[in-house]
Amino acid sequence: MLRQIKPRNARSKRALEKRAPKIVENPKSALFLRGTSCSQITQDALGDLYALRKDNAKRFQKKNPIHPFEDSSSLAFFSDKNDCSLLLFGSSSKKRPHTITFTRTFDYKILDMLEFYLDGESFRSLSQFKTEKVPVGMRPLMVFAGTAFESPVPNAFTMAKSMLIDFFRGETSDKIDVEGLRYCVVVTADEPTTSSAGPSSSDPSSAPVLRLRVYTIRTKRSGQRLPRVELEEHGPRMDFRLGRMQEPDEALLKEAMRRPKAGEERTKKNISTDLMGDKIGRIHTGKLDLSELQTRKMKGLKRSRDQHDVEEDDEEEETVVAAEEQPKRKRKVNA
Repeated sequence: MLRQIKPRNARSKRALEKRAPKIVENPKSALFLRGTSCSQITQDALGDLYALRKDNAKRFQKKNPIHPFEDSSSLAFFSDKNDCSLLLFGSSSKKRPHTITFTRTFDYKILDMLEFYLDGESFRSLSQFKTEKVPVGMRPLMVFAGTAFESPVPNAFTMAKSMLIDFFRGETSDKIDVEGLRYCVVVTADEPTTSSAGPSSSDPSSAPVLRLRVYTIRTKRSGQRLPRVELEEHGPRMDFRLGRMQEPDEALLKEAMRRPKAGEERTKKNISTDLMGDKIGRIHTGKLDLSELQTRKMKGLKRSRDQHDVEEDDEEEETVVAAEEQPKRKRKVNA
């Protein structure tokens, strides 16, 4: 269950309402952190990812003695203080050089974590591509290529796909202008071989490579109705190997995936809408007893009035018969 905090004043009440769960959630904010030992390549990679999410991101330059998989309480603290549900932690060691740890939180608690091992030789930063940069706030198109992302069983690649979508998603909207589609993020995964045991193996160098590329979308005249679309590499260029992962807790994941009932439109029984948009309702009634049905009251239909008329007709007939039966008197004729 979510914790309940009582506000002390109006200002804290507004802050709690801003952080409260909503039917349409705010865009997720990302927080960039670095460890005590962080190589320059890792810092450049964090800077390039920060440039792509600059509108909803914060970056700290101070060194932090954090080991996410040993003790993640510090990450939960940073998430709570900065109201960020995505954290990217950069570190470097002899065993795990150029490591970026993606972390997601729910209710300021650690939900899941995944390590991305960056290949320093193939890395190209954003500044090495002399192209027109995409304005801040643009939402990208995302393409995931590879059978590893389509696995029915949750693994490191499906988690990486979910995390990257959350990172580049931005603000949700029903409609988008075609002119706003300025760049595309393509993530490909090499086909796993029999010799590679996957990202869960002890040797991360044997795992399939995950390649992240960013391209600028350019439309040019084609002489037809539809324009000709060209892609130009925008940068950065990153190759990753997936390392350690922490799967989410079932109870916390169920709470995070729960949707409010207020946003769902309830279907009403026996009510439909026709092609013209008119609402049609169907009413089911039981068997009616028509013997007790009350009709319109009229004096001419009363039973007492009918009996009285019949009696009067009988009396008139009796008087007529009696008059006919009486003997006629003879008139006297004067002589």
